[in-house]
Amino acid sequence: MNSYQKAADLVKQSNHTTAFTGAGISVQSGIPDFRSENGLWKNYDPQIFSISYLSQKPAKTWSAIKEIYYEFFVDSQTNSAHKILAEMEKNNLLDAIITQNIDNLHQEAGSVNVIEYHGNSKKAICLDCGAEFNDLELLLNNIPPVCSECGGILKPDFIFFGEPIPQKAHQLAYLEAEKADLFIIIGTAGEVQPAGQIPFYAKENGAKIIEINLKKSNYSDELTNIFLKGQAVEALQKLANNLGISLE
Repeated sequence: MNSYQKAADLVKQSNHTTAFTGAGISVQSGIPDFRSENGLWKNYDPQIFSISYLSQKPAKTWSAIKEIYYEFFVDSQTNSAHKILAEMEKNNLLDAIITQNIDNLHQEAGSVNVIEYHGNSKKAICLDCGAEFNDLELLLNNIPPVCSECGGILKPDFIFFGEPIPQKAHQLAYLEAEKADLFIIIGTAGEVQPAGQIPFYAKENGAKIIEINLKKSNYSDELTNIFLKGQAVEALQKLANNLGISLE
C-alpha cells in the first residue's frame, strides 16, 4: 500500500478532519509566498507591514499593498487544490480549514468552514472607529485610503507585524485542532508564529498528521505520520483519486 492509499484510508476512517494551509497551496494560483528564495520579502521590506510603520507612513505601506494586491491577488484564481478541499468538505471528508493565507481562495473554491487565522485581504477596517469596508479595489484609488465615516486611516483586515491574532480566530483554530483526529498540513513549513504551533496542539490531542510539502518542514520529523512530498495541486489530486473524488 502506497502513502497516498494510506492517507486516503486515514481520511475515510477519521471522525473529524481539519486542514491547515499555508502559502504553498496558493503558489500555483500565481501568488508567491513571502519567505522562499523568490518570495515577496525579496522585493519588500517586512517592516512596511508593521502596524507602527502603517501608523507613521500610511501612504508608503498602502503603495506596497496596492502593488501586491493588483499584481498578485486580483488576477489569482482558485486551483484544483483549493477545489479538492472544498469537494472533500461537501463529501463529509473534511470538517474545517485553518488557513494562514489572506487571499480568500478557499472560500472562492466553495469551502464553507474556513478559519482565517491571519485575516483577509479583501476587506479594510478603520484604525480609529472600526468601520469595515469590502470594496478594496475602489478604496485603492486613493492612497492612503481613509474612512468615509470618520476620516481615519484604513488598514487591510489582515494581521500586521506587531498585532495580536484576533481572539475569535485563535480560539476557533485551537478548538479545531483539539477536536481533530486527523490533521492535514498543506504548504506550510511552520515558520510563522504563533500559527506554527497549531499542529503541535493537534498532535498533543491525539491527531494523526498527514503533511503535504515540497520538502521536510519543522513538523516532518516530530509530528508527521504520513509525508506526501510534492506541490499541493499534484499531491491533493493523487489523494483525491484514492478517495474517489473527481472535479467536474
